[in-house]
Amino acid sequence: MDPNAQPQVQAAVREIRKVAQAGPFRPDWDALKAYRTPQWYADGKFGIFIHWGLYCVPAFGNEWYPRNMYLPTQPAYAYHRAVYGPQDRFGYKDFIPLFRAEKFDPAGWAALFKRAGAQFVVPVAEHHDGFPMYDCSYSRWTAARMGPKRDIVGDLAQAVRAQGMLFGLSSHRAEHWWFMNGGRTFPSDVLDPAYADFYGPAQLLSGDQNDPNAQPRPSREYLDDWLARTCELVDRYQPQLVWFDWWIEQRCFEPYLQTFAAYYYNRGAEWQREVAINYKHAAFPEGTAILDIERGQLKDTRALLWQNDTSVSKNSWGYISHHDYKKAEDIIQDLVDVVSKNGALLLNVGPRADGTLPDEEQHILTEVGHWLDVNGEAIYATRPWKKSGEGPTQVPEGQFTDTHRPPFTEQDFRFTAKGDAVYAICLKWPGAGARVNIRSLAVGQGGEDVKSVELLGYGQVAWDGTPEGLYIQLPDRAPSPVAVAFKIQK
Repeated sequence: MDPNAQPQVQAAVREIRKVAQAGPFRPDWDALKAYRTPQWYADGKFGIFIHWGLYCVPAFGNEWYPRNMYLPTQPAYAYHRAVYGPQDRFGYKDFIPLFRAEKFDPAGWAALFKRAGAQFVVPVAEHHDGFPMYDCSYSRWTAARMGPKRDIVGDLAQAVRAQGMLFGLSSHRAEHWWFMNGGRTFPSDVLDPAYADFYGPAQLLSGDQNDPNAQPRPSREYLDDWLARTCELVDRYQPQLVWFDWWIEQRCFEPYLQTFAAYYYNRGAEWQREVAINYKHAAFPEGTAILDIERGQLKDTRALLWQNDTSVSKNSWGYISHHDYKKAEDIIQDLVDVVSKNGALLLNVGPRADGTLPDEEQHILTEVGHWLDVNGEAIYATRPWKKSGEGPTQVPEGQFTDTHRPPFTEQDFRFTAKGDAVYAICLKWPGAGARVNIRSLAVGQGGEDVKSVELLGYGQVAWDGTPEGLYIQLPDRAPSPVAVAFKIQK
């Protein structure tokens, strides 16, 4: 937080509040309940998240390296000292010249995301580390002025829209209030006043950072700065999705969240574009924005659209040298499960510091895209059916559960609907020539009016409706190697 920018921040906040009060939305929760889920979001179902920043240079541990390198109990602390030297001689700021992004190809990225079947793309505009990946008016520490000296967010926005996808972005600025505070407990460059506008405030909290009552709470100056930065992102890039991490749930953020939501929704109305905000936990009242569950799912259908944000990697969001990657099969199955419960999946990738995407991540995206080429009809523009699915596999509910579920079986089905069609997606191919039974479509339970059954990517298949279920005869080949989708016309 740059004290020299405070007059500019205060002028911006005054203008922001005028726009927020002007309508059609106003900055109070009751008025914001007039918000409606965008059609593009309910239809799109699948987007790409991108964690890319200075933390990709050391490529160790995870994207919390900038915090952990200043915490003596963390492996990143010892790693940093061994590789780069003491933190008072080589601090996090010293990674900026090493973050060159010399191979960054926004058009190539966007083309890959399009082939993957993504309908929207959400890069991190500013992570907890406080280094904006865009041309921020309120800081000298930005990718537009240092390191790559490019407006990364702006370049990517142009490329994404050129591919016909919607553009969003994320802000993790709220967490910067305390993120680098370990550097205040021993000799480090965090203590150097010359870098206070980058590392600060770096507040030492009285409680755990996950505690909504942790003290000290962000100051008015910090909250104003947060609001000015976030609204500048809205005006400069006109995103149709703004994603927030969890720390905005601190009570002192509440009036600022109301102001931001009214400002953003009013801007969306001015642009004649549907826009959305993602939030976690209970930071927003239900119905005023879109709930996001980090690395987690729900057990059953939610009436309002929700989102699961997860990553191709089990152990990091940003690039590291020792990823534990998920299988494309598991990601596809989770996408199906999420969509069947009225959700969308935001799948993260993490480019290297030079701007290239690891081959493993490109392969995963390509496999997801191949599956959607065949089965996308059962995903895009669908709505929940009367039940989300059937089968023996129980999906754990809540955040950080994405690696906890058992494998899906050939008896696990998920359902979606569109018009007169019900899509029954078998989450594991039962085998050539097998005969499967969908109990939820038994005669007397909604299956009595079936007119035809098509296996997407193959064609019509033989079927028999009975009181025990809808029996379907599978062909001698699978149209896709993972889940397969039946279009049941009624």
